[in-house]
Amino acid sequence: MNESLLRPTRDESLARLMKGARRVAEFTRDMPLLVPDRLEARAIDSADTPFILFESRRITFAEANCYSNRVAHAARSLGLKRGDVVALLMNNRPEFVLAWVGLAKAGIIAALINTSAAGSLLSYALKEVNARAIIVGTELLDALGTLNGPIGIPVLVDADDGMQFVPGPARKDFAKLLAAAADTDPPPAWRQGLVASDTLYLMFTSGTSGLPKAAKMSHLRFLSSGEMMGGLLEFDKDSVFYCVLPLYHGAGGMVVPSACLAFGVPFVLRRKFSRSRFWDDVRQHRVTAMYYIGEIVRYLLPVEPRPDDRDHTLRKMAGAGLRPDIWRTFTERFGIEQVFEGLGATEANYGLINVDNVVGAVGRITHPEYSNMRVQRWDVEAGEPVRDAEGRPVLAGPDEIGELIAEVLPGNGLGGFFEGYTSAAATESKQARNLFKLGDAWVRSGDLVRVDADGYVWFVDRVGDTFRWKSENVSTQEVETVLSAYPGLDMVNIYGVRVPGVEGRAGMAALTLTSGASFDPAVFHAFASSRLAAYAVPVFVRLCANMDMTTTYKLRKLPMQRQGYDPVLTGEPLFVSDPHAGAYVPVTPQTLERLNIPPFQQEDA
Repeated sequence: MNESLLRPTRDESLARLMKGARRVAEFTRDMPLLVPDRLEARAIDSADTPFILFESRRITFAEANCYSNRVAHAARSLGLKRGDVVALLMNNRPEFVLAWVGLAKAGIIAALINTSAAGSLLSYALKEVNARAIIVGTELLDALGTLNGPIGIPVLVDADDGMQFVPGPARKDFAKLLAAAADTDPPPAWRQGLVASDTLYLMFTSGTSGLPKAAKMSHLRFLSSGEMMGGLLEFDKDSVFYCVLPLYHGAGGMVVPSACLAFGVPFVLRRKFSRSRFWDDVRQHRVTAMYYIGEIVRYLLPVEPRPDDRDHTLRKMAGAGLRPDIWRTFTERFGIEQVFEGLGATEANYGLINVDNVVGAVGRITHPEYSNMRVQRWDVEAGEPVRDAEGRPVLAGPDEIGELIAEVLPGNGLGGFFEGYTSAAATESKQARNLFKLGDAWVRSGDLVRVDADGYVWFVDRVGDTFRWKSENVSTQEVETVLSAYPGLDMVNIYGVRVPGVEGRAGMAALTLTSGASFDPAVFHAFASSRLAAYAVPVFVRLCANMDMTTTYKLRKLPMQRQGYDPVLTGEPLFVSDPHAGAYVPVTPQTLERLNIPPFQQEDA
């Protein structure tokens, strides 16, 4: 059946969106409601209800509140005060969430540090947020040893289970500090005058290249995300959320705990995603909903089918990056009733979410006249928006590719609220001004999308990922989706590489194979050629032992792009398309010369 015939009206989509939005409709930037207030309320009305289920531990809302209170009192005893920033470096465990909530109870701002940060990157992060202290788990204590010189701030060491405090310069035993601190709610004066638009914590963007930026995350942003998500997922007293994503990132660290605080329900927390334990966790804890990243879902599919694949309680999923082919296969096999695929960013002043189960869409702009989002037509070859004769952006029409932009709105409401970064320069560079009228400001998402005639939004690529070849636009995501169906492939990373003297970029497919699989150059060439337009068939193929990814499962493209098709730089098997042979053949100087392809020249970093 044609799926487009099953699409709801715009008003029906809006009504579904309002299941979440109605709870935040009255939120204002100046309201005095803060995240610590929400936890203190849950400690009264849901005192014995579990907030976090972690391994063998069951932490109730009342217990979570008491622990956070100790953090607040301990921080004050160290001389930390309202407005100070304390870095938090810790793996997924309950203490992570309870530490930043506790700091917030004292008006202190936490800076959530990527657990892979070390050396110059860790030093940069601490300076970027002007940290006055750092809470670090013993499991990550070695990262401090990679710094060039003394850290220069107090180090509060929180011992993980089974680990002991190790004395050292500037180190304090956080457990001892907490044991000596009161577990009562801090005096209201400690955060008196703070409002919802004030910063709750700082969260670093997790781009695939360049230095990350510290984005400001307000109490308003945190509270509204949970109200919205829990409302859409229709949380009730029997709901259980599942979190396998890093707590320092917005998906796992904001949406999941926020929704559970809003509705007084628990979430199951894992140190890291485990394919072998996933369904056991779901069944043991009667998980009803999960928050995903697309690659997480893909990892679950190769598990051998079992008769009880649908014998579980997980019925709804929310997240981003789920490919249409995986979406259909996964939901049909495991009996998932609804997927809420979305598009946003850590620092975004907009949000899209697909409430209609339209496979592949990331949301729907139901009534554009009431939205702060627009799509400016994009010139892929020039790498910039299309402009009219007066220099104004040209809006993309139905199914035309363009960059999603969102207007920064003044006033007191939640809509269009842009918080920016700790760096004023970074905040300004994220915005485009005077686009449609004098004085306006728009946040540039860097996401290329297309909007169909029904208002559904489809993610195409990131700006810079889509490339031009043979006068055609090649979407890396679309090529990845097609090639991922090739038997024996584990991961596919598509990017464009420069060919000296040739306009545009030639496509390269970096592949990793599943255990026991082998690469057949002729069969893969036939597979790609039969399913992709000629201009989209990768010119080069690189076989990788491992795929370089961020800790939030984003494929890194830029380092591989810079290595191009030079076997010396890559150190891995490289192949080039030979149309006459109907196969990929190994890259050698002789092969490149025969195919009239110049030797690779490395681009400047």
